[in-house]
Amino acid sequence: MARSDLLIFVSTLLLFLPLLTVADAELVKSEKFPVVVSTWPFLEAVRAAWRAVDTGSSAVEAVVEGCSACEELRCDGTVGPGGSPNENGETMIDALVMDGVTMEVGAVAAMRYVKDGIRAAHLVMKYSQHTLLAGEGASAFAISMGLPGPMNLSSPESVKKWSDWKENQCQPNFRKNVVPANDCGPYKPNNGAINVSGYKGTESCEMGAIEYRPPLVGPHNHDTISMAVIDKMGHIAVGTSTNGATYKIPGRVGDGPIVGSSAYADDEVGGCGATGDGDTMMRFLPCYQVVESMRQGMKPEEAAKDAISRIARKFPDFVGAVVAVDKNGSHSGACHGWTFQYSVQNPDMDDVQVFTVLP
Repeated sequence: MARSDLLIFVSTLLLFLPLLTVADAELVKSEKFPVVVSTWPFLEAVRAAWRAVDTGSSAVEAVVEGCSACEELRCDGTVGPGGSPNENGETMIDALVMDGVTMEVGAVAAMRYVKDGIRAAHLVMKYSQHTLLAGEGASAFAISMGLPGPMNLSSPESVKKWSDWKENQCQPNFRKNVVPANDCGPYKPNNGAINVSGYKGTESCEMGAIEYRPPLVGPHNHDTISMAVIDKMGHIAVGTSTNGATYKIPGRVGDGPIVGSSAYADDEVGGCGATGDGDTMMRFLPCYQVVESMRQGMKPEEAAKDAISRIARKFPDFVGAVVAVDKNGSHSGACHGWTFQYSVQNPDMDDVQVFTVLP
């Protein structure tokens, strides 16, 4: 080959090398993404998110589709309408969505009369400069933006659960340091005489013979779907939806709509979802902690265990879990007080796989 021909060949090859590099990078990206990770074996929710993201939807859109599927299915009775009645027998909705690219967040808390929590949260993100709307204001905004409502969010199951609870002297509940006028209130402070939580009735409270029965926390009465999605472009988003703790005090807002607590995402690092005793967990912002720990070099497993251990040191009886996923799609979970399961689908899997994490 003549020197001139060789130079032409080399120059042509160098011209195409950047294109080959980009193509190789896209091939690698397509092999490991998309990824869907969710708390609990909410298989249909993960499949819904996977169908969306695998056909080209963004991470945010896929999170909305996945959590919305769980709301429609009323997963475990703790997501969507028809579950977790509060002290007044009413079901209310908390939800959140976060875009790890823009760091935008939309959330609704203690929302009445509208069943589509995650879609309402998405509307807050899209059509307002706010992060969180609460109560009837959240309901009015969601309806004005096109969601169906107002509607009754109770179901025959939730009404029966509430009726049975009333017949059981409104136990268990989330009150403490109070004395009831009767079994189910109204309540007044006990002026520090007795540390009351989970009492049986007026007489035993006044006499000081208190049977301590803490509120039950478990997958069927106190839970959240928290989902993370990495789309085909490698962008990450997270979302949550829950109808909160069963028999909660009206007005209570849990960790579900609190960014950094129930979920957090940063495109540069990864994402996290949490579930469990939100009243305790939200004091530690565990998902923000997980993402920041991964930013500092921790693997998902280390970051998840570290976040849970921080809570357990202060509250050894708390029940909860987190699931962590880094920007490359690696995932892990950690829990305390119960056995935790989370669900994953990625290009290496024919269907959703459920992973079990022991306390």
